[in-house]
Amino acid sequence: MSHAHEHVSNTSRIWKVFILLSVVTIVEVALGIVRPDALFMNNFLSMNLLNWVFIILTLYKAYYIVWAFMHMEGERSSLKWAVVATVIFLALYLLFILLVEADYIYGIFKDSTIKWNF
Repeated sequence: MSHAHEHVSNTSRIWKVFILLSVVTIVEVALGIVRPDALFMNNFLSMNLLNWVFIILTLYKAYYIVWAFMHMEGERSSLKWAVVATVIFLALYLLFILLVEADYIYGIFKDSTIKWNF
């Protein structure tokens, strides 16, 4: 009984993943350094558009890392959705909590006698 498996090189796939993640990271760093006024001075849901771009790019990188390095592309769709839906729900829930709490803290400092001392 032979259990011979053909070895398949994943070198090109690793380079493609590396290049894609590097490009997304370089875009994030460049946007952080340049801070374009069109993104930085415009708000959406109490946060500037540049922060939304950072959040979206970071979630994209996290998704792609799970997809590529945890081999999710070869799994059944039910397992994919179980993992992805859970992560999406938790990320959106965390984002909601952070935005609501940050808006509350901002309101406290803006409208009360407590001063901005930091």
